[in-house]
Amino acid sequence: QVQLEESGGGLVQAGGSLRLSCAASGRTFSTYLMGWFRQAPGKERDFVARITWSSSSTLYADSVKGRFTISKDNAENTMYLQMNSLKPEDTAVYYCAASSRGSIRDTTDQYNYDYWGQGIQVTVDS
Repeated sequence: QVQLEESGGGLVQAGGSLRLSCAASGRTFSTYLMGWFRQAPGKERDFVARITWSSSSTLYADSVKGRFTISKDNAENTMYLQMNSLKPEDTAVYYCAASSRGSIRDTTDQYNYDYWGQGIQVTVDS
């Protein structure tokens, strides 16, 4: 009932910047939490950042804190991930996720999210 579509991925050199977008459609009024996860080849899916839709409370993984910024545009039903000072280890498929649950104990756990985008590739080389 909620559809998510990522955009803005691609290839960038180390030290560069990239902005990912996630457009939400469908029953967006029931979405309370949105976040970004990423998965590199041969590794498990990791939490990147999340934001609450009502209060814009944010949380970041230690690996991206200070470099990435999560934000949203309520009018456009879109979430963003501004990625600066990119490193080769940031290379991964990035997934947009959303949850319609009213309360989540651990917002970094992928299994607490109900809806997922198809994923978008981010490649950082040097």
